[in-house]
Amino acid sequence: MKVLYASSEALPFMASGGLGDVAGSLPHALRRRLVGSRVVMPLYGGISQEARDTMKFITSITVPVSWRRQYCGIFEAKWGGITYYLLDNEYYFKRDSMYGHYDDAERFAFLSRAVLEIIPHIGWKPDIIHCNDWQTALTPVYLQTMYSQSADYQNIKTVFTIHNIQYQGIYGFNILQDVFGIPEEFGYLLDYKGDINLMKGAVECANAVTTVSGTYAEEILDPWFSHGLDPILSRNRFKLKGILNGIDTVSYNPETDGMIWANYSAEKPGGKSLNKTELQKTGGLDVSARKPLIGIVSRLVAHKGFDLVKTVFDDMMCNSDAQVIILGSGDNTYENFFTEAAARYPGRVSVEIGFIPQLARRIYAGCDMFLMPSKSEPCGLSQMLALRYGAIPIVRETGGLKDTITDSGDGGGNGFTFKSYNAYDMLNAIQRALEGYRNAEGWAVLVGRALSCDNSWGRSANEYIRLYKSLLAAL
Repeated sequence: MKVLYASSEALPFMASGGLGDVAGSLPHALRRRLVGSRVVMPLYGGISQEARDTMKFITSITVPVSWRRQYCGIFEAKWGGITYYLLDNEYYFKRDSMYGHYDDAERFAFLSRAVLEIIPHIGWKPDIIHCNDWQTALTPVYLQTMYSQSADYQNIKTVFTIHNIQYQGIYGFNILQDVFGIPEEFGYLLDYKGDINLMKGAVECANAVTTVSGTYAEEILDPWFSHGLDPILSRNRFKLKGILNGIDTVSYNPETDGMIWANYSAEKPGGKSLNKTELQKTGGLDVSARKPLIGIVSRLVAHKGFDLVKTVFDDMMCNSDAQVIILGSGDNTYENFFTEAAARYPGRVSVEIGFIPQLARRIYAGCDMFLMPSKSEPCGLSQMLALRYGAIPIVRETGGLKDTITDSGDGGGNGFTFKSYNAYDMLNAIQRALEGYRNAEGWAVLVGRALSCDNSWGRSANEYIRLYKSLLAAL
C-alpha cells in the first residue's frame, strides 16, 4: 500500500502549527508499519538553504491553472527514510509567509492540481492520496471531475482530514472557472450558500473524511462547532471518522531532551524538580518547591479560553500561592493583560510574549500543571506534550482535550477537567488541582501516571492503516 500525503506544510521543512507537526510525524509512523509513505508540499522561499542543499531536482512540468499553464519544478528530499516532493514555483511560493496572501485561492489551487500532475513523473503511483485542510481540498475534486478515468489515476482513493473547521477556503463563485478551471457543470460540488467552499468540495468528493479526534468528529456535526458546515457533514456522516493525532515521542522525550535543564523519566522522576527550580529562576519567579507552578504555552486569543482566564485570574492569585508562567502571543488585550499581571504579582507571574521553542519545552518540563481551557480544540498537542513531561493538564472537555485527559477525581485520571465554558467552572478545576498538589504522595502518583501515558503515533497510524485498507478493499 502506498500513501501520498499532501499538505501545505510539513516538518522538517516548513511549519506554522499542528498541521506541519502531523505531516512531519504521521508518514514516518506509517512507514514504520511497512506502508509506503511519501509527502508532497510547496517549496517555500522560507525553507532554509541547509534544507535546500539536501534536495535533488527531478524534473519540471507545467500545471494547468484555469486557462494558463504554470511552471512546476519537482524536487526530491529524503528525511528519516521518507521521500518528500517539494514543488517549486517562485511566483506562488517565494513569499514572506505561507498564508494570508490576496491570491491564496490560486496558489493552493495550483498546489492541489500539482499533487495530481506530478504522479506520472515521479515513478510512483499512490493507492491513497491523503489531503489536509482547505489548502489541498481541491485535490479530491480535481481527481473526481478531471483525472479519475485516466489510466495514471484509476483506482486512487482520497482521504481528507479536517484539522480546523474554522478555515474552510471560502471565495466568490466567480473564480470557479477563471482561477480553479473547474467546469460550470461541476460547480455544485463547491457551491455552498452562493460561495465557493473548498472544504465542502473535499467532503463531497473524498472517499473518507477524518478529523483529528473522535470527539471533534462528533462536535462538528453541531452548528455551535461547525462554522456553518454541519449540514454537509451530516449528509456525509457515513464517511466521517475521528482519529486522534499523536506526538513525536522521540523528539519530545524528557529522558533524552537536550533543551531542558535535567533529564528524567517515569522510573527516575527526580530531575523534574530541578527543571522547576531553573524555570522559576529564568522567569524571575520566587524559587520554591512548595508553590505550585502553572504553565501556559498558547496563542493568546479568546478561542483558546483566555477570556475565562482573564475573568478569574485575580481570584486565583489572591486565594492561592500559585505561580503562573506564560509563553505566547496573540490579541493585544491578552498580551497587555498578562504583562500587567506580571507587574501586579512580582515573583508570581512571568510572561514572555512570542514563541521560543526551547522555553516551551522548559515550561512543559518545569511546571507542575498546564492550563488549557479552550473553547474548542480539534485535537490539541500541548496537553499531550504536558503529559509527556509530567505536567498535569487542566483542560476543558472538548475535542481532543476530552479524548486525552480524564479527571483525576475518580482516582484514575491524568488531569483535571471541567465541562461548561464558564470561568468559575474552570477556576474550580484549578482549585482542585492546587488542592491535589498539597498531597505530595498523591501528586507523585499522578505525575508518574502522566509520564506513563502513551500518546505516540502508533495507535493513530494503525487506525489510518485500517481506514486505508477499507477503502482499497472496496475496489
